[in-house]
Amino acid sequence: MLTSYWMCSLYIVTLAVIVLRIILRFGVKRCTSKVNMSGKVVIVTGANSGIGFYTALDLARRGARVILACRHEARGIRARDQIIAATLNSNVVYKHLDMASLYSVKKFCEDITRTEERVDVLVNNAGVYALGDRYTDDGIVETMQVNYFSVFLLTDLLLPMIKAQRGRIVNVGSLAHYIGDLKPDHINKKGYYSEMITYANSKFCIMAFTVELARRLRGSGVTVNAVHPGVVKTNITDTNRNILLDVVFWVLVWVCYRTAEEGAQSVVHCCVAEECAQTSGKFFVDCAVWRGPWKSESKIIHLNLWNISEKLLKYKQTNMKV
Repeated sequence: MLTSYWMCSLYIVTLAVIVLRIILRFGVKRCTSKVNMSGKVVIVTGANSGIGFYTALDLARRGARVILACRHEARGIRARDQIIAATLNSNVVYKHLDMASLYSVKKFCEDITRTEERVDVLVNNAGVYALGDRYTDDGIVETMQVNYFSVFLLTDLLLPMIKAQRGRIVNVGSLAHYIGDLKPDHINKKGYYSEMITYANSKFCIMAFTVELARRLRGSGVTVNAVHPGVVKTNITDTNRNILLDVVFWVLVWVCYRTAEEGAQSVVHCCVAEECAQTSGKFFVDCAVWRGPWKSESKIIHLNLWNISEKLLKYKQTNMKV
């Protein structure tokens, strides 16, 4: 009798998971905008693979000059060549950017300021997960620096060029930000958080950053939005060594299945859709606005985030002014 009960329960759970997978597959949306991006300059960080690659590919097809800002030169050049071959748009370039190095971020921005006439869209896509318990040479937890703190610095340094074009900033976030938080005394403390929570905290910071930056840039013509691309198997998880988390992630990937190309669609939507030119400070899932957690809208959180960012970066932002 007990065996029959458990077998029946297993069948029900399995059926429910299969039905959920089917429902979620029908929920995957694509960007329907036909906007041409000729004459526009777009920067996509982490564009050598995954969601960043397909975002860059789509924007190159629309005629944009696309700058692939990547850490690995060989992979970046290979991605550049693949995009040029697929789109016949030769105006696709690779530039070195290592988000784990503040020096690299500053050098990249100096190069862009010197060599580019304009920046219309900045896609903050580069991200990492499960890098272990380690600091960068800048004294910041590496996952936090790559996923958030370098984004703060990069955005501020490029903001004058983006403002000049009344451009767009698109931050790739995650639904994981719902379980993240900002604790000023512990956000950069080595060994305090698990890898999953560190990742969630970095994405919470991205969401709070998006909301506050949109407020500060109100009236400037610049829009700032965050995007959840979906649960996509990309090389962001290649460094994970936790078998349990691997199993959980693979189950989520199967249930919520979508390709990296499909995951890029909401990012592209925020880059090009006409309606997004009037929308700022929002969180997008499947090309539609979702409600972010109330914590990410807290003015106290925003003030703490700005103070912590400037303190850890040893940098006083100059362009993200109220």
